Amino acid sequence: MISVEEALQRILAALTPLPAESVPVGEALGRVLAEDLVARATHPPVDVSAMDGYAVRAADVENTPVRLKLVGQAPAGGTMPPPLRPGETVRIFTGGPVPAGADSIVIQENTEPAGDRVLVKETVARGRHIRAAGQDFTAGDIKLRAGRLLTARDIGLAAAMDHPTLPLRRRPRIAILSTGDELVPPGEPRRPTDIVSSNGFALAAFCRALGAAPIDLGIARDDRAALDRAIAAAEGADMLVTSGGASVGEHDLVKGALERRGMALDFWKIAMRPGKPLMFGKLGEMAVLGLPGNPVSGLVCATIFLRPAIGRLLGLAGGADATEPAFLGIDLPANDARQDYLRSRLERDEAGRWIATPFQKQDSAMLSFFTAADGLVIRPPHAAPAPKGAAVRVLRLAGGVLAI
Repeated sequence: MISVEEALQRILAALTPLPAESVPVGEALGRVLAEDLVARATHPPVDVSAMDGYAVRAADVENTPVRLKLVGQAPAGGTMPPPLRPGETVRIFTGGPVPAGADSIVIQENTEPAGDRVLVKETVARGRHIRAAGQDFTAGDIKLRAGRLLTARDIGLAAAMDHPTLPLRRRPRIAILSTGDELVPPGEPRRPTDIVSSNGFALAAFCRALGAAPIDLGIARDDRAALDRAIAAAEGADMLVTSGGASVGEHDLVKGALERRGMALDFWKIAMRPGKPLMFGKLGEMAVLGLPGNPVSGLVCATIFLRPAIGRLLGLAGGADATEPAFLGIDLPANDARQDYLRSRLERDEAGRWIATPFQKQDSAMLSFFTAADGLVIRPPHAAPAPKGAAVRVLRLAGGVLAI
């Protein structure tokens, strides 16, 4: 068995970011930018007003009250007004272009218009309420970098930079195959010994949350022909994720089926719990990740390995430690040779620290306990007994792309 750290390093080393595709800016939310984005416009394009009021020369309003001659107006999107001469003013609106010669905006609350004259009642500092041309960005500026997961704010910025389409990483195509004679889809008739299949649905949702495109291959029975057909149907995917059949029993046939089709096995079995029977290899250009069939084991392994694998395919920056510090809410015994991921409740204490309380039952088939968990307490191999209050690391499961 290899360690979790070595397994993750070997998976990521075998993957490279996917090529870029051009996507309309309005459809780019949650996608990953493949190239630095260079502004094609200057924003604002000219000096504009930040307020409704009057464009003035600051020198003309040093001593107030003073009356200025109204010579025009400048609405947002309007034409550039003529240059302002001494003693003149222009009615201006938020976003309106500031005429040449003007260097300040007097807000309308501090004025009193009367025909072609405007009484200015308050002085104003030079540059007040003017947004200078290029104040936000200028053409040629790089404002969004490659590898960025685009938010709604980023979409707005990209559009303002005059980009109708964006170069984005293609969504990874993740083929998902559940295996086992005992599995039946939800709602279908079943025998007393059958199990309702859930892993495929959970893994597909997990992939979507991470920005990948899942491909449902359904359920393959435990026979060579069914497995061969299912694996063949994954052709064209960037990764095949199997659920079940990767252990050592007589009915665990997935590894053999993949090797018959030419899979180069990288590793099989990891020193972790839950999730020991985990497999990784390459079948041509397609990566293969074989997850355990127990629902909790599969989803824990998806969190630890599939999440960063999809991140690598999307060109996201990796290596950041997603764990957080916490303190145990109960005593824990010494650990054995496998790294443990204990489903736990997380609560804040009066000091704002996370208190992690692992469930007494950690069976890898118990989805209800997993759903109730807020995070995973990580126990390194051969960890000594840990008393209540001891410091640990936790991987939170609630919120964002880690939500499973």
